[in-house]
Amino acid sequence: MNIRKATLQDAQGIAKVHVDSWRTTYKGILPQFFLDNLSYDNREVLWKKNIAVEKNVVLVAENVQGEIIGFADGSTRETNLVANASDLTTIYLLEQYQGQGIGKKLLKEMMESFKERQFQTIYVDVLADNKTRYFYENYGAEYVKSVQLTIGGKVVEEAVYVWKDIDAAIEKLS
Repeated sequence: MNIRKATLQDAQGIAKVHVDSWRTTYKGILPQFFLDNLSYDNREVLWKKNIAVEKNVVLVAENVQGEIIGFADGSTRETNLVANASDLTTIYLLEQYQGQGIGKKLLKEMMESFKERQFQTIYVDVLADNKTRYFYENYGAEYVKSVQLTIGGKVVEEAVYVWKDIDAAIEKLS
């Protein structure tokens, strides 16, 4: 297993993980028609744009065959006005690779990247019904608040978490 910074050539592999992981992670949480209509091509275009933005950090996890099996993305959202803060915007793994410590390694690499860019506080948003919120809690993220979103025509609750001390988060991930 290898974790590295993504390149534009990785957009197709990231898009496949993005769509496939949404279909398994959000089954029963988001409307099935919405999940069925997710497009690899649309996500590939999105990821080419995301990777090309210099301030974004996109990491990929590869299996021993060199196939992308997961990814993480970090960038400061326009709505994040907190000094020295940024956002973990995504971590996704294909279902068959979950529970093997790969997400932890992606999170640690992302936190180290945030630290290199001198961020101290990191936010992450996760759907309240998504069990991965426990993953974030386990590694020190603290619940801040909930907000409502509409995805695929369904109103869902999103929980906002924060790591207030990036050094403590990295230590907990080590």
